[in-house]
Amino acid sequence: MATTTFNLEREEPAARTTIPRVLRSSTIRRAQHLHATAIVAMGVLGIGIAIALAVWRHGLDLIDLGIFLGFTIPIALGSSAGFHRHFTHRSFKAKMPVRVALAILGSASAQGTLLFWVALHRRHHENTESVGDPHSPYIHEDGTPYASRLQGIWHSYLGWTFKHDPPNSAYYARDLLQNKTLCRVNNLYLLWVLLGLALPAVAGGLLHGSWLGALSGLVWGGFLRVFFWHNMIWYITSLAHVIGRRDFRSNDMSTNNLWMALPTLGESFHNNHHAFPTAPVLQLKWYQLDLSGLFIHFLEILGLAWDLKHPTTQMLEAKRVVDPTLAVHKL
Repeated sequence: MATTTFNLEREEPAARTTIPRVLRSSTIRRAQHLHATAIVAMGVLGIGIAIALAVWRHGLDLIDLGIFLGFTIPIALGSSAGFHRHFTHRSFKAKMPVRVALAILGSASAQGTLLFWVALHRRHHENTESVGDPHSPYIHEDGTPYASRLQGIWHSYLGWTFKHDPPNSAYYARDLLQNKTLCRVNNLYLLWVLLGLALPAVAGGLLHGSWLGALSGLVWGGFLRVFFWHNMIWYITSLAHVIGRRDFRSNDMSTNNLWMALPTLGESFHNNHHAFPTAPVLQLKWYQLDLSGLFIHFLEILGLAWDLKHPTTQMLEAKRVVDPTLAVHKL
């Protein structure tokens, strides 16, 4: 079928091509289902073992909490600042060692390979709340509406991970496919996922001084870390399009939620993001805490990142919602 090249800003298509947007492959479908099932199973197993360990030890161990935070924050930054803002939206440029580090950390989040993640999210922005959106809470990917709002929220939260059409990286992520270094990182995805599980287990064993401590490290820095950050992203794909404030016009139903800013590292300012997708920092008001944006700014101070595409005052005013009755979106 005839398609057009994908443009992040939804400008006029650049040129015609015959590359399909999605892949029709039973093998890829099976791999997708297996991956989604493994993530859910990992979360259930992690919660069960964590409860058993807490009962055994008579409470939560501070070492385990430290391992959880110590692995969650950098890996989540790899996903948020790396996979999302840098690789998908090209909101800033960075030196190759930084790009590789972000790609490895993002891969360790176990949310799919770099090329898959970028392709999927670009497809979401290309079709937000319309035919082709893999995780809209309002319509299926084929454009049919959900039977109920609850069904739509469930699908956009978790169900879509089993059912969405696999995006074609050759169409959506051709810029990354042309980079041999990043392709090598992409192809070693399972290694990065396994290291993201093994390293906290080693840390737990060393800090606790026991094999039980290693299991605890695996659970808190591995299984529960994966479960937590997946849920933060699933919140973005679902409730961040249903509940919250819409401070800017964005041609979709994306919302901002201040109360989720800290656990999502600033990704909960989703309306800000959809209004200005190439913005590296989503803190567009003084009280909006964007930890990923602060991290990118820190890279800029160190000279490791540059060309940050901040929206201008004129751009902000042009899209600002001035009617307060239209700003709040409720379930």
